[in-house]
Amino acid sequence: MSQLKNIDFFELDRVLEDVAKTYAAPSATVWFKVNNNSKPTQEEYHQKVVEFIKRFEDLIKSNFPSENEYSSYLKEYISKNIRHGISSINAGNNKEVERRYRYYVDYN
Repeated sequence: MSQLKNIDFFELDRVLEDVAKTYAAPSATVWFKVNNNSKPTQEEYHQKVVEFIKRFEDLIKSNFPSENEYSSYLKEYISKNIRHGISSINAGNNKEVERRYRYYVDYN
C-alpha cells in the first residue's frame, strides 16, 4: 500500500475538480431545456447536477482495471473526491454550478 501513495493522480484530479463545471452543470442545463423547464428550483438544479456527476463516477470507475493491486485504492480515491464535490454542490458552495444556475434561470 505504501507504493500507492506515490502514484500521482494529477490528471485525474483535474477531471474530478472540473466535472461539475465542464460536464454535469451543462448537462443539467440542457436536460432542463429539453424538458421545457426554464425555472427549476435551485434544489432541483443541484439534484440534476449531482445525478450527472454520479453517472460520470460510474462511467470512469468502470473503465479502470477492476482486478489489479491499485484498483480498489483508485476507485475509493475517485469516490472520495466525488463525494466531496457533491457535498460542495448540495451546500451551494460550488461557484460554477451556482453561476450556471443563476444564468439559466435569469436569462433563459
